Amino acid sequence: MSLLIGIDLGGTNIKAVLIRSADGVVVAKHSAPTLDGDFIESGESLTLVPRFAATVLALVRDFEKQAGGGAMRVGLSAPGLANPNGRRIDLMPGRMHGLEGFDWPDFLQRDVSVVNDAHAALMGEVWCGAVKGCDDAFMITLGTGVGGAIWSGGRLIRGHIGRGGHLGHISLDADGPQDIFNTPSSLESFLGNKTLVSRCSGRFQNTLDLIGAVAAGDEKASQIWLESVRHLAVGIASLINVLDPEVVVVGGGIASGAGDLLLAPLQRYLDDYEWRPGGHRVRLSLATAGEWAGAIGAAYHALNKN
Repeated sequence: MSLLIGIDLGGTNIKAVLIRSADGVVVAKHSAPTLDGDFIESGESLTLVPRFAATVLALVRDFEKQAGGGAMRVGLSAPGLANPNGRRIDLMPGRMHGLEGFDWPDFLQRDVSVVNDAHAALMGEVWCGAVKGCDDAFMITLGTGVGGAIWSGGRLIRGHIGRGGHLGHISLDADGPQDIFNTPSSLESFLGNKTLVSRCSGRFQNTLDLIGAVAAGDEKASQIWLESVRHLAVGIASLINVLDPEVVVVGGGIASGAGDLLLAPLQRYLDDYEWRPGGHRVRLSLATAGEWAGAIGAAYHALNKN
C-alpha cells in the first residue's frame, strides 16, 4: 500500500495525516500545538529552529514508523507565498516566526513539497470534497481574513510568484479605504474577524458570536451579517464572470460555523447578481472535506507536483 504524509501548519495547530495515495483515504491523523514564536536548538551546531519544525519532524517520524519504516514523501501547507520550487514559504510577515525562507527538504531530509494553505484546502476539496470530479472551481475561505484558491482546467492557479487565488483582495469599490495589500475596499474589508469590530462598532469581537446572535433573532446582528453576505455575493458574482467555474466552494471556520445561515442568504443574493447565460447556474457549496482538508490537500499536491 503506497502512503504519503500531509502536514497543515497553522497558526494555532499542526494537523498531520498519513494517507493512501491511490484513493485519498486517511489511514491515521494527529494534531499538535504550533507554539508560534518558540525556538529550540537543533543539530550538532545547535542552530535555533522554530519549535513547529521540530514538531513536524516528530510527526513525520511517527507516521513512518507506523507505516513500517523508511523516509516518505511529505506535502506541507502553510500560510504565505510559497516559492515556485516548493521548498519554502517566501513571504509570511507578522506571524509564524521563522517560517519565511525555512528550507523544509533540507531540515526534514525528505522529499517535501510546500504549498500555500488556501491552495491546499482547495486541493483537499478536489481530492475528496466538494470539487471532486470538477475541472473548474474556486474556493473562498472565511476566517481571520478572507483567502481563496482557483482550480482551472484541472490545475491549481498559482500565478507568477504565488499570489494566485488571493480572492479576498479583489476590490468592490475604487473609492474605499485601502487594505493591507493596498486594495481599495477589498472583499476582506467586509468579512472576517480582523475587520468585524469596526463593522459592528465594537458590539461583537468574533464572527461566530455575531452568527450566534443572528440565530437568536437579534435584528441588528442580522443587518450586520446580511450586509457582509451581500458583499460576499457581489465578489463571488464578479469572480464567476472571470473564472466560469462549475462550483464555488465557501470554507473556513466562519463558513463551517454559520452553515445555512451563510449559504441560504448568499444563494438569494446570487440569484440577483449572478450572470446565468442560457439559465446556467453555478453550484454553490460549503466545503465538505472537513478540518483536515489542508493536510489532505498538501498530500495531494505532493503526489501530483510533477
